[in-house]
Amino acid sequence: MVEIIQAGGWLMLPIILCSIVAIAIVIERFWTLSVSRIAPRYTVGQVWTWLKNNELDSSRLRELRLASPLGQILAAGLVNARQGRELMQESIEQTAAQVIHEMERYLSTLGTIAAITPLLGLLGTVIGMIRVFTEIMIQGTGNPNALAGGISEALITTAAGLTVAIPAYAFHRMFLRRVDTLVLALEQESAKLVDALHSDRRVELHDGNHGDRAKKD
Repeated sequence: MVEIIQAGGWLMLPIILCSIVAIAIVIERFWTLSVSRIAPRYTVGQVWTWLKNNELDSSRLRELRLASPLGQILAAGLVNARQGRELMQESIEQTAAQVIHEMERYLSTLGTIAAITPLLGLLGTVIGMIRVFTEIMIQGTGNPNALAGGISEALITTAAGLTVAIPAYAFHRMFLRRVDTLVLALEQESAKLVDALHSDRRVELHDGNHGDRAKKD
């Protein structure tokens, strides 16, 4: 392995660095972009239970906000629930935009790695071929084995670049699809809460920032 890296030349170093960064991003995104972490299944049900039992106060809102990105979105809506459906929906959308931005973190970097590593490999091959033809000009073609060896070494960087780029591109597309799925789940769960609150007039919310509690009329 060390011999292959040395044969590929100095452009193998940025390719290896890109591979390390890509692996780190893939592991981190696998851990972060899970449904159980982003949109826990029973969050809306828990919130509705608090509302029905008059338990929703500032401490509950803080607990909800810190529990998950979905909880953060729902808490933003609950704080403005008394102001009407439209303002509640607007608060949810603003917070959701921040959450989506966090979910897409590092994905552009992963896509960039998938795009540039083949180019780095191609550049290494071009540099290697220039070196081979320079040797031909100096020494002639009397040693075919040496020329074949030089050409194979020149192609190492292209192979290395593609080895990094192909899985990086695949994971990039997979994570984008996962983000889309999670965004849909967040929209559905927050819509459930908005519809429930503004279709059931028995529940009246008070501003959670001042520690008030939910009451029934």
